[in-house]
Amino acid sequence: MHQVKTTCPYCGVGCGVNATVAENGTLSAVEGDREHPANFGRLCVKGSALHETLGEQGRLIKPRVDGEEVSWEQALSVTAERLNTLRAEHGNQSVAAYLSGQLLTEDYYVANKLFKGFLGTPHLDTNSRLCMASAVAGYKRAFGADAVPCNYEDLEEAELVVLVGSNLAWNHPVLYQRIKVAKERNPLMRVVVIDPRVTDSCEIADLYLGIKPGSDAVLFNGLLAWMAAKNKLDTVYLERHTQGVDDALSAARQSAGSIAEVAAACEVDAERLETLYYWFASQLHVVTLYSQGVNQSSSGTDKCNAIINCHLAGGKIGLPGAGPFSITGQPNAMGGREVGGLANQLAAHMDYDTPGARDLVSRFWATDNLVPRLPNGPGYKAVELFDAIARGEIKALWVMATNPAISLPDAAHVRAALEKCPLVIVSECAANTDLLPYADIVLPASGWSEKDGTVTNSERCISRQRGMLPPPGEARHDWQIICDVAKQMGFAEAFDYTHPSEIFDEHARLSGFENATTTQRLFDISGLAGLGRDGYDALTPIQWPVNAQAPNGTARLFVDGQFATPDGRARLLPITPRGPEQRLSQAYPLRLNTGRIRDQWHTMTRTARSPRLMNHRAEPFIDVHPDDAAEAGIKDQSLAVLSAATGQYRARARVSKAQRRGEVFVPIHWTDCFSQNARSSALIQRIMDPVSGQPEAKHGAVALAPLAPAWEATLLVADHGVMPEGRPAWCESDYWARIPMRGCQRWQLAGATAVNDWFATLAAWLPAPPALWCEDVATGGLRAAGVENDQLKWWLMVGPPDELPGLAWLEARFNDDRIDDTHRRRLLAGCDDGAADTGPVICSCHQVGQTAIVDAIRHGDTSVEALGARLACGTQCGSCIPELKSLLEEERPNARAKQSSAHEVV
Repeated sequence: MHQVKTTCPYCGVGCGVNATVAENGTLSAVEGDREHPANFGRLCVKGSALHETLGEQGRLIKPRVDGEEVSWEQALSVTAERLNTLRAEHGNQSVAAYLSGQLLTEDYYVANKLFKGFLGTPHLDTNSRLCMASAVAGYKRAFGADAVPCNYEDLEEAELVVLVGSNLAWNHPVLYQRIKVAKERNPLMRVVVIDPRVTDSCEIADLYLGIKPGSDAVLFNGLLAWMAAKNKLDTVYLERHTQGVDDALSAARQSAGSIAEVAAACEVDAERLETLYYWFASQLHVVTLYSQGVNQSSSGTDKCNAIINCHLAGGKIGLPGAGPFSITGQPNAMGGREVGGLANQLAAHMDYDTPGARDLVSRFWATDNLVPRLPNGPGYKAVELFDAIARGEIKALWVMATNPAISLPDAAHVRAALEKCPLVIVSECAANTDLLPYADIVLPASGWSEKDGTVTNSERCISRQRGMLPPPGEARHDWQIICDVAKQMGFAEAFDYTHPSEIFDEHARLSGFENATTTQRLFDISGLAGLGRDGYDALTPIQWPVNAQAPNGTARLFVDGQFATPDGRARLLPITPRGPEQRLSQAYPLRLNTGRIRDQWHTMTRTARSPRLMNHRAEPFIDVHPDDAAEAGIKDQSLAVLSAATGQYRARARVSKAQRRGEVFVPIHWTDCFSQNARSSALIQRIMDPVSGQPEAKHGAVALAPLAPAWEATLLVADHGVMPEGRPAWCESDYWARIPMRGCQRWQLAGATAVNDWFATLAAWLPAPPALWCEDVATGGLRAAGVENDQLKWWLMVGPPDELPGLAWLEARFNDDRIDDTHRRRLLAGCDDGAADTGPVICSCHQVGQTAIVDAIRHGDTSVEALGARLACGTQCGSCIPELKSLLEEERPNARAKQSSAHEVV
């Protein structure tokens, strides 16, 4: 048994992980790395469950060509041959690649080098376009470089932290916990949350502004104008280190108006708004932390610059505890940008319009003798890329470690484009994704526990992600696959790497190549060149730039007021606020918001492999305000449907006052592998920010209606020997959601047409006939179970899911070697005699349910600490603490009544 230091593969926090590898070669446990500067030992519930997501089951293990398994030799040969044929027939720009923030920097580097440098196509983009492109464009316009100025320590040293469009408690839980602890240590520290929804992040907020979606730029323009009116501008900093303040102020004054006018435009309380303005203007050490709620907009870049303007105007940058801080969504979104993973980049943070960049990269890669050489200009950004495929302009697409059939807006259009594309190559580790049916060539890739390389987190910190286990079957690392194809295409000498350390070394050397002055290219890790394999393997976390001037890395940028612009001055930009392009109408009157949830990640190909991560939000859902629910005739936990111009979304309604009136929220995670018509991207139009190309995923327009089924049912089916080949027959229902459990799969089902004979239906669905059943003719209810050879094969309850018992007992029966007589008698009840239902899981770490928590509160455990002492909830990652506090608040009257009653008895 030994431990390996690696990095978590989920969000952009980039937490260090200590992984324990057992003697049998499996990963037996993970814990936070106490030495890693991102998390200092903390892990969220997803990171804590990493070892539960591994195993060969559900993995791609052999290459496939045209649906047939083939050898790697055949797969590589066919891939190279077809790419070369299409290039010869239609030109180099007929081929494209679509990459992912899940790739390691070394994977990204060789992919960018192959496509732009040697295939001569600019059409290589990444799914980071969907989450970070506006933040990147905003930084580049203001600072001259895609450079996050802050670090995580700034969140702890700030006097004021402003969260904008970020549910940090769920999406970046470790950073949220760091701010929470810092706030407890410093009572003078303030936190402001600006978000249309009341989220769990509001638990630590001193001030909450429930902003109208899309009005962020109005709010920050108003702040800039207010600072000027109150003489709160740092005129010395502006004169010495910036330009453009007069135009920015003019635009701000024109669009913002008075406090009352800004408050009305943002639909917030004027007094609260002025409180924010006063706090921001009065403190020097201010961090504004912003994420997808700002970026995913048709004016996302302008919103970012409106925020940056306020920091520059107040001199709140380049200091401890100060700066505009864009928090990254993916583990290596920044690493991908470093090597040129965006369509408008070349490599090493150089753009096509960077003077001399194209010539520099050509000479470094020795591509001068190629015809054609490096492309002359940027390629298609993500949405544009798939439009070009639909037009027939792009003939070949290689997708790596991402799922555009789910994540891109207007999913039906994307799927139609993929269907039309003559050659779709997919490098993937999961055996079942919505993308694979469109693939002509499937190349099995390694996953987190096997990949070896580097990632860069949101604070510019480069960390090692170390391989611990061998790839299953014939899976290979992405960088190896890319290099093997490159060799087959005739570029062997340029891609003759034997280890990722060699790729990293080349990347580091390119970052410093002819980079004589610090103002030329800010991204410079030339100090990490020449490490060798041993030095690379021993690399500890370090923040770029890393060069001769900063051999130990750089904690924060722009401390001297010098920026990466030609004159060294930062730019304030005039911002004219624009509302969402996806307009509300009589047909689609509700504003749609999309986002992540606490225990899931992207399309759940990894997180759904850990059954306990499915318990917090088991089904796709729609958060809706009580008034909107009542108007639509929808009750809490009933099924509902959202309709948009581009598609539908079916899910279970969650009626909540935390949702603004006239708006709904849906999660992004569910795919056709886990539910029917629960793809949030089906509701989003192909509208982009004109500067960044980032889609407007936060501002859909939808209509809400009930989905009134004639029946609902819960079906549990054993993992082995029961599931039919292909698509199960019960997926023909009008609604279904698949929920992985340990040893079985749970299916929530509903149908619009009444079932007159459930036994005939079960015979068509399942090979094992019911061994036990109990039918309620009056209500149409039924409970039945299939048992063969003393093993539970399936279990069914016809009725709404709120009639379900706690499923832990049934789950255990699917894992029994045999069902004894005692268990057999309890199967239809679904629980032990007298067992209490623990309710929906709130604490995923310790699997503590809502019913148990409420019961403890009513019996006197009236604090988070008391609940933790009794039930252990909230004592590990802390992600559930905001929900525990909400339950405490809701149950406070009941707890008081219980205590009052006890006093009367005494």
